Amino acid sequence: MSIEDNTQNARPDHKHGPRRRPAMHFAAFAISAFAVLAVGAAGGATAMKLTRPSIEMAPLTPVVITSLKDSRSVVTIKGNVAEIYGNKFIVQDDSGRALIETGPTGDDGKLVAVGEPVSVQGRFDDGFLHASYIVHQDGKTDALRPPPPPRPHGGPLEEAMRHMKP
Repeated sequence: MSIEDNTQNARPDHKHGPRRRPAMHFAAFAISAFAVLAVGAAGGATAMKLTRPSIEMAPLTPVVITSLKDSRSVVTIKGNVAEIYGNKFIVQDDSGRALIETGPTGDDGKLVAVGEPVSVQGRFDDGFLHASYIVHQDGKTDALRPPPPPRPHGGPLEEAMRHMKP
């Protein structure tokens, strides 16, 4: 066996050079693609956080509780906390009382104290105010969550449901 025969045995396909493993190319490509996607996702998340407007409470003039009606708009009421029931509490002003629903944030019943003067902003629907913000007398503001989307009023399904209630 000559030196030339050994060279040919080491290189099975001598026309195109040594064979490379396709799996190694695929793995390198997959790792590179993943790294590019990860950097892009992180950059996109950072850009969204920096450009998104901060949540602010809309400055609304408080309305008297007796004027509350099921509405598609956000309202603010002002009064004293009369009673607390878990994640709900009652605010009372000179005109009447309103039940405030705070969602899971208020489950421990410690957002407000009985007798405390508060302003509450949210959407009044189904007989109670779905609170988005509670402003305490000292200026501390509790952001609870965005108000739920308004339900469509007057549709045939709602009319049928209204007649079914006791």
